[in-house]
Amino acid sequence: MPSTTRPMLETYPKSINLDRAKLAAAVDALNDCAQACTACADACLSEDMVAELTKCIRTNLDCADICATTARVLSRHTGYDATISRTLLEACATACRSCGDECAAHADKHEHCRICADACRACEQACRDLLATIS
Repeated sequence: MPSTTRPMLETYPKSINLDRAKLAAAVDALNDCAQACTACADACLSEDMVAELTKCIRTNLDCADICATTARVLSRHTGYDATISRTLLEACATACRSCGDECAAHADKHEHCRICADACRACEQACRDLLATIS
């Protein structure tokens, strides 16, 4: 099923102070990352070596929450505040880098961590791409 993010942005009746294509890509990447991090945390909890994955689980859950919140804020445009969007995108890029690094450290043993690390890297890049357009 294709994403509804871009069509929803296209129907917004007023101007949006951001590049709509990059905004849509960021919102989609944020939602994908939030889902991947949530699923990875849950998969880590099911591993026999769960005690060794405590930091990974915590990082996954933090990243998922930050990504989901950022996606929601970026989906609202009435009364837009660039400072809030910029701050959230910077925080999200940092969380994605941290989570991606942590998951990458376990990727050789756990495929879910490899998939999550990839989602985090893609999300970090989408956040940085959108950040570059905010004046």
